[in-house]
Amino acid sequence: MNILLVYPRHPATFWSFKYALKFIHKKSNLPPLGILTVASMLPREWNRKLVDMNTENLKDRDIQWADMVMISAMNIQKESTRQVIDRCKAQGKKIVAGGPLFSIEPEQYDDIDHLLLYEGEVCIPKFIEDLKNGTPKHIYGWEEYPDLSLTPIPEWELLDLKQYAMLSLQYSRGCPFNCDFCNVVSLFGHAPRTKTTERIIEELEAIYALGWRGAVFFVDDNFIGNKKKLKAEVLPALIAWTRERNYPFTFFTEASINLADDEELMNLMAEAGFDNVFIGIETVDKDCLTECNKMQNVQRDLMECVKTIQQHGMQVQGGFILGFDNDKPSIFSNMISFIQNSGIVTAMVGLLNAPTGTQLYDRLKAENRLTDDFSGNNTDSEMNFTPVMDKELLQSGYSDVVHSIYSPKNFYERVRTFLENYRPHKHKAKKLKWVELTAFVKACFLLGFASEGRREYWKLLWWSFFERRELFPAAVTFSVYGYHFRKCLPANS
Repeated sequence: MNILLVYPRHPATFWSFKYALKFIHKKSNLPPLGILTVASMLPREWNRKLVDMNTENLKDRDIQWADMVMISAMNIQKESTRQVIDRCKAQGKKIVAGGPLFSIEPEQYDDIDHLLLYEGEVCIPKFIEDLKNGTPKHIYGWEEYPDLSLTPIPEWELLDLKQYAMLSLQYSRGCPFNCDFCNVVSLFGHAPRTKTTERIIEELEAIYALGWRGAVFFVDDNFIGNKKKLKAEVLPALIAWTRERNYPFTFFTEASINLADDEELMNLMAEAGFDNVFIGIETVDKDCLTECNKMQNVQRDLMECVKTIQQHGMQVQGGFILGFDNDKPSIFSNMISFIQNSGIVTAMVGLLNAPTGTQLYDRLKAENRLTDDFSGNNTDSEMNFTPVMDKELLQSGYSDVVHSIYSPKNFYERVRTFLENYRPHKHKAKKLKWVELTAFVKACFLLGFASEGRREYWKLLWWSFFERRELFPAAVTFSVYGYHFRKCLPANS
């Protein structure tokens, strides 16, 4: 069989880094790890072709070549996914679909031939067996949480590595917390399931063998969900492996704020090469944190936690949400103040939405407050429910927040705040790459001469060169991030 694997297009958002990637001649921040892993589960005798629509166009001849088209997608890819489905159906192709978009809302995709819901390690082998027997079913639903040791190494050979800024792997699924707006638990459960240490090293070896040198993203929703195993097994092995190879990668992941409570864990992560962590801070209002059951964030000084993690060699990227029932008009100025003073350079602020499969969705449905489907994009000023605060006031306040924190003056000040507090772990000195040099020249022209904030740009570079010279490349990188964020801002109210 000829199998066409399709990953639909993401719209340009804060998360896409679309405009920043142009500086380093990349088309996508991350590869489609899920569908690459699915490719490795297919019979070896099947021919496989991958089209990541974030790096190339899906051509009619690709569809014509295929005996079957397999699609994986998330909510934010909904529009592109529907276009792909319609094109494939117009050519009479059988379609197999899986991933979060289809697992959460299968009833919206009843026109697809075969829906493989939830985790592929369980349903894909059964689908292949039924297909060979001539009895494939329409829906393969949830049966059990699979052992992640069954997960094969992604089929990296299908990918054009030059198109991506980072590669990725997964260590665990599931989260021990219960935030009411998050559907991770409904998809993957509470108890974090992990791969073996040996498998993680094996996957890193596979990436290393590709010739990749650079950033690797652990895509776990909460990397530190099982801290005991991380500290006792995984991180010591990762430190030994990466040290032996002279630190070929830097690592980025997602974690909960209680990372700041564990000195040993932070030191081990920094020694292993983790220099970046995304944390869901959500809000600075304790009533709102209690409302959404983000109890791990409540009884603590969030500012101090962020500073602590930064001082242990990891940049903190922060997720923030506006639109909780308990939000007061003061939330907008309070959030701006927190983001500025914390030095969180990459502050992803969005409006609250209620994805299907969350406790929030169920509550709002019972209260008859749902108004629309969730698009998957919480940074476009839209919501899928009626908020308690006047909606126009909320949207206006949201606009004020993002335009304030990404105004050149505030943004460059925040970068300096971070760089003053940041204490990176000392690994090998990085060699300057040609693409980085050309990106610097482009940044100097575009940010230093041809755009708003020219004075602030040169002021930051001058300070970092003379005061924290080892962080000069980071100052340039963050400046490029700021350019991207300003390009993605919603229209000012």
